[in-house]
Amino acid sequence: MTPDYLDFDYSEDADGNGSFDAMASVAPQQLPAVHAEIAAVLAWAHDAFAGRRGATDDGCEWDFDLQSHQEFSVPETMRFEEATGMLTVQPGEPGAARHVVSLSIGGSPAFCDALRTQFEIA
Repeated sequence: MTPDYLDFDYSEDADGNGSFDAMASVAPQQLPAVHAEIAAVLAWAHDAFAGRRGATDDGCEWDFDLQSHQEFSVPETMRFEEATGMLTVQPGEPGAARHVVSLSIGGSPAFCDALRTQFEIA
């Protein structure tokens, strides 16, 4: 499975442990697909590395951090008033919420290699 919404960035520490970080900012109608991708990644990790979740410093294989929030935007109309040399700003109507979801998942070199293979992450 190659994720459509989660685009992972990879980093690695001096010990070879890695971290994959992804963020998706979507409209409400795409949120179920994003949730499905995250659930697939986490279900795989829990299954493939069962009982080995926790900090790598504590001898565990993998761990994750999951966060979500909503963002609202209000468009503004800006005009330059030539006579006064000033800007005027008129707020518009608030737009629909965007859902921002971030997943950080990482662990040992073996975990990172398996995650790359399973989800075709470059």
